[in-house]
Amino acid sequence: MPPARPVPPTDSQVGAPSRRTLLAAAAAFGLAPERGQAETPAPAGPGAAPAEAPALRAAPGKARFRPEPAPETPVWCFDGRALPPTIRVRLGQPVRLKVENRTDKPLSLHWHGVRIINAMDGVGGVTQAPIPPGGDFLHAFTPPDAGSYLIRPLVVGGASEPSGRGLAGMLVVEETNPPVVDADLCVVLQDWRIEDDGTLMPFGQVPLAATHGRLGNLVTVNGCPVPDTVEARPGSRVRLRLGNACNARATRIKFDGVKVYVVAVDGQPTDTFEPLRATLPFPPGTRYDLMVDLPEEEGATCAIQALIGKGLTLASVVTKGARITEKRPPIGPIGENKRLPAEIKLQNAMRRDIVITGGAFVPKDKPNSDPVYTGDPQKIWSVNGVSGTTSLQPVFSVKRGQVVVLALRNETAFPQALHLHGHCFRLLHPLDDGWEPYWLDTFQLLEGRTARIGFLADNPGRWLISATVLERFDTGLWTMFEVT
Repeated sequence: MPPARPVPPTDSQVGAPSRRTLLAAAAAFGLAPERGQAETPAPAGPGAAPAEAPALRAAPGKARFRPEPAPETPVWCFDGRALPPTIRVRLGQPVRLKVENRTDKPLSLHWHGVRIINAMDGVGGVTQAPIPPGGDFLHAFTPPDAGSYLIRPLVVGGASEPSGRGLAGMLVVEETNPPVVDADLCVVLQDWRIEDDGTLMPFGQVPLAATHGRLGNLVTVNGCPVPDTVEARPGSRVRLRLGNACNARATRIKFDGVKVYVVAVDGQPTDTFEPLRATLPFPPGTRYDLMVDLPEEEGATCAIQALIGKGLTLASVVTKGARITEKRPPIGPIGENKRLPAEIKLQNAMRRDIVITGGAFVPKDKPNSDPVYTGDPQKIWSVNGVSGTTSLQPVFSVKRGQVVVLALRNETAFPQALHLHGHCFRLLHPLDDGWEPYWLDTFQLLEGRTARIGFLADNPGRWLISATVLERFDTGLWTMFEVT
C-alpha cells in the first residue's frame, strides 16, 4: 500500500485501494459473521436453560492505518479486531451480550436507534452505572423493530474518548421476510485524528468541543482506510446498510455510476425513493438502508463518495464475472412497521420548547476572526439554560401514550446533530399540516433554525435528547424527559 497523501486536519487521508471479491470476502464489509461479527445465539427452546451470554470485550489494540515503516496506531477495539462488529438477530430474537470493559476508562454502550427498554439504553450515568475498568454488564433485550442500528459508547462526560479510540459497531435486526438480495452489507464510517507518529491526538480539547467537535484526518470504512475496491457479479442486487459512527463528522454521501433506492431511514422502512441529486445528508448517528442493482455489463464501476473537500471515495464496486440472470421484481418497499402509529394526532399534543445555546462565538469587534470560547470547559453547551450532568432532572414529564411536539431551536453558531432516545419521530411541517414521509431518531438542525418534531411517548423511562457529536455531549449538550 503506498503512503497516504497528506491533507489538512479537517480533511481526510486516503489509503490505497485493495481489491477483493465481494461475496468471497464480504466479512470485511460486515456480511460473514465468522470473520469479524458477533452473532447472538438463537433463543433457547421451551424449558431449556438459557445459554451463557456471549462476551463482547472492549480492550486496547493496534490498527495499521498507514503502511510500514509507519507505526501502528494504538486503538480500542472489540475482541481484538479493528473491524467494528455487526451483531445480527432476527426480529423477535432476544439479544443477550455481556460487555466486558478491559480499557482504563468507564464505559457503556448505547444501542443507537433501538426503541429499547430504558434500563438497556446504555447511557452511563443515567440509565445504568458506567462499567468500570475490569467490570462487565449484561445487555438483555428484544428489539421491537427490524432495522439497522449503531452501537456507540455513551458515558456522561466520557463518550468522546472510547468512540474516538475506535469503539463502534452495528446491530442488524433482520425482517421476518427480508427482501431477496445477493449480498447484505454493513458499511460503518469512522474518522480518526492521528498524529505524525501514529498516535491519536489527546482527548479533551476544549477548542474542538466548543466548535465542530473532533474532526478526524483519516477516514475508515469498517476499520480500513478508504477507499476500498470490491468486485461483484454484474446484475447483483445488493442491500447496503450505512451508519455514521464518527465522533463529529457530518457529511453528505453521493453515489456515482449506479441508481440507489432508499428503503429505510434510521432503521425504519419508508416508501422507496431515489435520493435527490444522488446525495444524502449523513450526520453522526444516521443510518440508511439502500437497495442497489449493479450494472449488467462487466467492468462497470460504481462508487460511494463522501462530499469532503473535493470528494472522498469511500468504496468502489467493479462488476466482474458471469452476469446474474435471475429475474427479480423492481426494487420496492421492504414493508411497513406496524408497531408505529399510522398517524400522529397533533391536536392534543403536549408542546415544549427545547433551546440549544453555548459553544464558541465570533467576537463582534472582530468579525473576521476565528470563534473563541472562554467559559467553563465542562459546561460548554446548554439545553434550556442547563448543561447536562448526571444529576439532571427531566425537562418535562409525560404520561405514556401522550403525543409530544418539541420545538427545537438552535441558537448556537454551529449545526447540531440531535438524537431522540427510545423513540422515533416525524419531522413536522411548519404549519402543523403534515410531516416528512419517514421516521427518524437522528437529524441535523442548522444554526439559527427551529425545527419541530412529533412523536408518541410510548416507552416508559427517562430518555435523552442528545448531541450525536460526542465532544458536545461530553460538555453538556443533552437534556432528558420522562415517560411515566
